[in-house]
Amino acid sequence: MTEISSMVISHKKAKVEEMESAWHGDLDGLLHNLYNREYVYECVVLKTCNRVEIYVVSPKSSSVLFSFAKEMGASTHIIDFYGHDESLEHLLRLAGGLESMIVGEDQILGQIKDLYAYSKKAGTTGKVLDTAFEKAIQVGKRIRNETRINKGSVSIGSAAVDLAEDIFGGLTGKSVLVIGAGEIGVLVAKALAEKDIEAIYIANRTYKKAEEIAYELGGYAVKLDDIRSYLPGADVVISGTGAPHYILTRKIVEEAIKDRERKLLLIDIANPRDIEESVVELENVELCNIDNLRVISDRTLKMRKEEAKKAEAIIQEEIKLLNLQYKRQKADSLISELYKQVYDVRVRERQKAVNRLSAYHTIGDIEIEVLDDLTHSIVNKILGEPTKVLRQAAELGNEEFLDVVSRVFCLEKDKVKFEKTKQAKFDHIKPPKEQAAVKEKCAVKD
Repeated sequence: MTEISSMVISHKKAKVEEMESAWHGDLDGLLHNLYNREYVYECVVLKTCNRVEIYVVSPKSSSVLFSFAKEMGASTHIIDFYGHDESLEHLLRLAGGLESMIVGEDQILGQIKDLYAYSKKAGTTGKVLDTAFEKAIQVGKRIRNETRINKGSVSIGSAAVDLAEDIFGGLTGKSVLVIGAGEIGVLVAKALAEKDIEAIYIANRTYKKAEEIAYELGGYAVKLDDIRSYLPGADVVISGTGAPHYILTRKIVEEAIKDRERKLLLIDIANPRDIEESVVELENVELCNIDNLRVISDRTLKMRKEEAKKAEAIIQEEIKLLNLQYKRQKADSLISELYKQVYDVRVRERQKAVNRLSAYHTIGDIEIEVLDDLTHSIVNKILGEPTKVLRQAAELGNEEFLDVVSRVFCLEKDKVKFEKTKQAKFDHIKPPKEQAAVKEKCAVKD
C-alpha cells in the first residue's frame, strides 16, 4: 500500500549548524529533486529555523527517504524517520504547537499552511498529502480555539526577549536594536513594546516596513546599511532576518564596541545565522542563538502542561477520524473505478439496443430516455450492495478484501503511466510569482 513517510530534523536532536548543513539549495530545487524520483508520488517540504521536514507518498516507504538523507549528507543521529501512522500523528502535533521549541506557539501553523500551499501550487501533492495537511491545519486551529496552549510567551521572538530579560535581570532603561522587520521581527518588537525599555530601533532592508512597525510601536526606524551607527548605543541586538549571509560580522561588532565598557548582548534567531559566531571572543560581548532558548522553552512547557494534555486528547480523537477518512477514500476510489467500468458497459450496451431497435422502426427521444433510465437503474441496483460491503470492509481495515476486489475487477492503476504523467506535470510547472515572498515568510521561526 502506498502510504506517507517522513523524515524530521528538528531542534530536539540537531543544533543550529547541523540544521543549516542539512538544507541544500532552495525550496524549488528540493521539491524538484524529490518529486522526480521514481517512487515518489507526492511530496511536501517544511523548512523553518527549527526544523527541516520532508513528507512523501511512496510505495517504497522510508527507503526513499533513507536514500535522500544519505545524499544530503545529514548525520543519521539527528534524523527521525517516521512511517505512515507516526507521520500523521507528528504532523498533527506539529500543527498544534506541541513539537515546537516554544510549546503552543502560533507561527508554525502559518508556516505549515504557506509551505503546503507552495507544494500544492507546484503540483507535488495529491489526495494522500492533501488529506493529511488539510486535517493538520484544521486540528491546529481547533487546538488553539479549544485550549489555552498559545497564551503567554508563545514565539521565538517573545522567548528572545524573555532571554534578554533573564540575562540583564530586566530590560528597564535598555536600548534594543531589532534587525529584520518580517513576521519574527514584528513579534520581537511587540514583545519589547510591553517592557519598560529606553528605546526600540527597527532596522530592515525595506525601510518603509521598518517605518511602519516603528510608528506602530513608538520606536525608531533604521536603514539596514546604517546599523553600524546604532550598535554603539545598543544594549541588546536581536537579529532574525532571512539573509543568506552575515548581517553582523566580527569586524562590524568590534569596531562598534571600541572603548565600550558595558555588555552588548547579541541574540541571533535566524537560520542561516545573521551574526558571525567569532564575536563571542570579543570582550563585553555575549552571543546567544536558538539553542539558548531551550531554557525558556522548558519554562513555558511547565506552564502549559495541563493545556498540552487537552491538545493531546484532541489529536488522538482527530487521528481516529483521519484514519477512517483514509480508509473510506480507498473504498471510494475502488467504488469510483468499479462504477466507471460498469457505466461504460451500460452506455455501450444501451447504444447497441438503440441500434437494433432502430433497424425495425424509428426510435424517438422518449424511447431512448426510457432505455437510459432502465440501464442506469439496473447498474445502481446491482452495485448498491457491493458498495456498502466495500465501505464496511474499508472502515474495518480489511485491506485483503479490498485488494481481492481490485484484482478481480482489474481496478489496479497503471503505476508506469502514473509516473510518466507525474514527471511531465512537474516539468511544466513554473515557479509561483510569490516564491520570494513565501520563502521569506517561511523563514520565520517556530
